[in-house]
Amino acid sequence: MNSLSNLTPKMHRRAKKRVGRGSGSGKGSYSGRGIKGQRSRSGGKHKGGHAGKKMPLFVSQLPKKRGFQSNNRSFAVVNLEDLSSASQKGIVTPATLRRAHKISDRTVRVKVLGTGTISEKLEVRAHAFSASAKDAIIKAGGSVHVLGFKPSTSS
Repeated sequence: MNSLSNLTPKMHRRAKKRVGRGSGSGKGSYSGRGIKGQRSRSGGKHKGGHAGKKMPLFVSQLPKKRGFQSNNRSFAVVNLEDLSSASQKGIVTPATLRRAHKISDRTVRVKVLGTGTISEKLEVRAHAFSASAKDAIIKAGGSVHVLGFKPSTSS
């Protein structure tokens, strides 16, 4: 219900100033665009980040990327003699090797090499095996499982 206490005035909107409508209007002749040049023409806009003949700021302030990073990532090397101390219920995985501090926590791929001897029956899961390591594990009665490797999208 309307009463004098809750009446609000109709908001006044100032009309947009029309340019180029004669010199008497105050915005005639050059219509606020100045004389000549790209910005005075219709459609004469610079793209964002344009810096004339200079190098644009967004390019010059970025660090230059140098060097080369190979897609062939290296393996963490584990020898046969390290496997028995890292086994958990006869199973050796990259996770058990990390817990036993045989490889670093940042290591992604593991390769088993044939240095040393193995006497107990182990199920070994790794990303790669040397031929001598594979033979020694199977000869001791164990089994070998090659893990697939899914490369990380970062880096």
